[in-house]
Order: sequence, then C-alpha cells, then structure tokens
Amino acid sequence: MSPAPAYDVVVAGGGPAGCAAALTLAHAGRTVLLADAGTGPPKAGEALVSVGRLLLADLGVAEPVLGSGHLPCHGNLSAWGSPELHAVDFLHDPYGHGWHLDRPLFDRRLRAAAGAAGAEVAEHTAVRSPSRQSDGTWQLALRDRAGRAGRAGDRTVRCRWVVDATGRGAAIAVRSGARRRTGDQLTGLHLTLDPAPQTPLDGRSLVESDQDGWWYTALLPSRQRLVAYFTDPDLPVAAARGAERFRQRLLATRHISRRARPHGLTILRPPRRAAAHSAHLDRVHGDGWTAAGDAAAAFDPLSSQGILTALYTGLSAGQAVDARLHGDRAALSDYAAKVTTARTAYQHGHRAVHAQETRWPDRPFWSRRQRSFHHNPPPTKGENSS
Repeated sequence: MSPAPAYDVVVAGGGPAGCAAALTLAHAGRTVLLADAGTGPPKAGEALVSVGRLLLADLGVAEPVLGSGHLPCHGNLSAWGSPELHAVDFLHDPYGHGWHLDRPLFDRRLRAAAGAAGAEVAEHTAVRSPSRQSDGTWQLALRDRAGRAGRAGDRTVRCRWVVDATGRGAAIAVRSGARRRTGDQLTGLHLTLDPAPQTPLDGRSLVESDQDGWWYTALLPSRQRLVAYFTDPDLPVAAARGAERFRQRLLATRHISRRARPHGLTILRPPRRAAAHSAHLDRVHGDGWTAAGDAAAAFDPLSSQGILTALYTGLSAGQAVDARLHGDRAALSDYAAKVTTARTAYQHGHRAVHAQETRWPDRPFWSRRQRSFHHNPPPTKGENSS
C-alpha cells in the first residue's frame, strides 16, 4: 500500500502566483507545501497597478505586503505614436496609486504570509522528477537549488495535486504534456543605474518607442533607476550587448536619456538580457496539475499586467484546485475559461496600443506585429487554447 500523501497540494514556485495559490489553499484548510527554487537573476523594476491592492486584500495580505519599502507610482508618461510626451496620472483612479516594487521584498513578504497562513514554505528548494503514481497521487523530489542530492534538505514527498507556478518554462506542465505557444520573440535588455546625487523624486514610469522597439525607465525604491530596451533578438540592435553600444543608443533617445543622465552614464555595465515575449500553454490543467502565473500565460511587459495576472491566476488556481479536491469536476474548466478571458482582454489591449505607433511601418519590429495581429486574432471564450 502506498503511503498517504503528506500534502494535499505542492506549489512549485514561490513568486506571486505560487504564493497566491498557496495562500488560497491554506486559507481553505488544505495542507500545502510552497517550494521556492530561488533561481535566476534578481527581479527589478516591476510594477503593480492600483487594482492589485484588491487582490492582495482578497488574499488577506495587502497591509503587510504593500507596507513600507515600495515606491508609489502616481502616473505614466509615454512618447508613443508621437515624439511628444503624454501623461496619464492616477489622481482620479478609484483604487489610488500603483507601486514600483522592491520585488525581492514583495516576494519575501508573500512567502512569509503563506507560511503564517499555514503553508509549509521551503526556501531555495526546487521540485524535481514529478511522477504520477498508480493511486492518483504525485511523488516529487525536493532538492536544493544547486541540484545536489544527498544534502540535508533533500527529500521525497507525495501530494494529491501540483500547482505549476515555475514561470515561463512551465516545467511541470510541459513535462506532463502541455505545449507552450509563443506570440512573439520580444527580448528585454536591462540596466540598473546608480542613484543620482540629486534627483527629484518622480514615481512615474516612462515608455518611449523607437524604430526597432521601445524603452522603459522608472525609479526603483532603492533610488536606483531601471532602464530597459525591448526588441526582437534577431535584429541588429539586439546584438549590441556591450555597454558602450547600449549607452550610445540610450543617449539617442529624446526622453529616456533626460532621466538617465543624472544617474551617470560615463561607465556602464553591460545590460542583462531577459525573455519578455507573450506566451501561454495550450491547456492550463491536466491529470493532477494546474498552471498559474507566467506558466499559464505570460504577457508583454508593456501591458504592466504581469504581477496582477500572477496574483489573479494564482488565487483562481488555488480556488479551482480546492474545489476539484472537493469533487467539483467543472472547477478546472471554469479556471481555464478565466485564463482565456484574461488573455483575450490582454491581446485586445496589446493590439490597440501597438496600432497607435505608425511611424515606422516598414521596420521589422513593427511590421511583424502588424502581420501577427492580422493573422492571429485573440482567442474566444469557447477556445481551449489557454
């Protein structure tokens, strides 16, 4: 006889989606293990829109997570479709301002909240070798993030369900037969500038498009400044990874350069590269597993919806898994429909924003997106492509 599962649910991934799922399940009385591998470069420069406060309130963690340490964002600036700068402020937003997050702090507080709610939190622990057992449970190997077997923290656990919140790679879902669908190949080149000696505190973000992509900059809670350029990886501009080429292109911008100059551009480090493309799974649940966050659907950062979507899909996935374990066979299909609805709204917005930029119709970056929009309409609610 197989041993009884130690957990109802193992959540693989300790980012916002995984934490939201773990919190939801723990509040429902489920035994939960939240495994955070803690791999990859540190996150920087991510924003949470104002409505995110409601999701965090639904999770019961708004005050501890959004307390001190983050920088309020009171509006957005953009030079898009025109060289002129346009402003949108959040003065009349019913939910208040947004936030430029100290992302490591944000994630740590979410994991601490999951632990306080009753979930077991395993830091720096990766879920490896998921194996579906004949009795319908899972057997999983938990290993330190270096993957070295035999260390004190290594163990094998069993559970009834797995939530895949492992990010764009969707490691467990793909291993279980799901397929990744990508909408483009957008890549980001990121650079963090040192604090400026004297910089007026301006919590607004700024987006500026150019002929081969678009720029983004914002102050961080540390008073450093994030500068990022988004383009396609096969274009010549993406090959200019060196610090000097990045600096030259940055200085050629009209608005981004004005905000970057006070931080010092004489000596720069080479920018880091990170995937930023739209992607989704062809199905967000299967035999004993459910995907959430970027594993289920990853959005272009232009939307500023990444953290919000992670929290929403994590919470919704947690609710669906709890209902399914109670015997509700429609719960997972209802969750898939929610993900499809979110993707549809994102894609309509994505098309509308890119349609506003008409200055370089013959440049590959922009012409590709117009062709893609023409040949790939947004999903409809009845599709199973999410």
